[in-house]
Amino acid sequence: MKKFLSMMMALAMLVACCTCAVGSARADAGVITKVALVTDVGTIDDESFNQACWQGVEAWCKANNIEYTYYQPTEDSTDARVLSVAQAVNEGANVVVMPGYLFGATVLTVQDEFPDVYFIAVDVAAGDLTLDNSTFYDPSANVACMTFSEEQAGFLAGYAAVKEGYTKLGFLGGMAVPAVQRYGYGFVQGVDAAAAELGLTDVKLNYIYGGQFFGDADITAVMDTWYAGGTEVVFACGGGIYTSAVDAAKKANAKVIGVDVDQAGVIAGYAGVEGMTVTSAMKGLYPTTYDTLTDVIVNGNWDAYKGKIATLGLVSGDDPELNYVQIPMGEGTQWSDSFTQDDYKAMVKDMFDGKITVSNDVSKAPSDFATVIAVEDQGAIKG
Repeated sequence: MKKFLSMMMALAMLVACCTCAVGSARADAGVITKVALVTDVGTIDDESFNQACWQGVEAWCKANNIEYTYYQPTEDSTDARVLSVAQAVNEGANVVVMPGYLFGATVLTVQDEFPDVYFIAVDVAAGDLTLDNSTFYDPSANVACMTFSEEQAGFLAGYAAVKEGYTKLGFLGGMAVPAVQRYGYGFVQGVDAAAAELGLTDVKLNYIYGGQFFGDADITAVMDTWYAGGTEVVFACGGGIYTSAVDAAKKANAKVIGVDVDQAGVIAGYAGVEGMTVTSAMKGLYPTTYDTLTDVIVNGNWDAYKGKIATLGLVSGDDPELNYVQIPMGEGTQWSDSFTQDDYKAMVKDMFDGKITVSNDVSKAPSDFATVIAVEDQGAIKG
């Protein structure tokens, strides 16, 4: 309680200071003085979500000669994240980038406290904008929320894996939040589509949530059981939970699929083994951050974003690397004669043209998306 009260007192003092600071910094609402990124539970060198968004901020600010910095909250709590946002504003930031769904409650807390600050919330969806997990609110006019069609990225990864010859697969999600569910349900649909196309009737998929966004001995033990039972590749989706899948895969000489960014290098570095990653289901975190800053600030298009939740997905049927959801075109995907880059481009074109559709309905069960494959939904390991 003492810790909470001291944090709230510090926040109140910062808010009071910010009222004056923002007023002077934003006398001209079109002038951007400083961009700040506030991390979630990770760091700016986590080789994942925070790092990709930070690199977008850094590259844009360097290109446009704008001051920039980042803040890392002292703990994993909304109070700590709010305090970091207040500190950023007090120290001159009038654009604040917040990566990850954990910022939902933070957005609702700071948007009215600092009405003259632009808030760009990356991967914060409507279902995250709540203070009590029951009442949901709309973002204010100084907030732009960006979310992704994770189901499309998951589909691409699942389709590629089966086309590469894997028939015993697994999905290990972190927690059953909408973004992770969309990845998983898209993965099931991609596996099913490829199996149907190839006329396969023996494709099996284990499906489970760890109940947390980090690996541990309990989760690794489940992965050990999967690989020992014949699983060939696991899509590990949810922060650091990939470590459990990698630890088990290394012992079994098996494979994994990365998430959010091209994780081939991260997984190889962690495992000390090259070539463990079949592919990665990627979100365009870097381009989302960079492009939004460009459109909002350079092009003056804030009205197109304010108070809205944009869903980013396929924007090109001809160049997959322009899309906000994709798999790696380079060495991060294990291309072969069974699934070439040209095959991938053709599939993306079909998705873009609407010939292939992917459901994002998270009210269903994973097995509801299976038509020719067998899905064993094992619930959650924890929680």
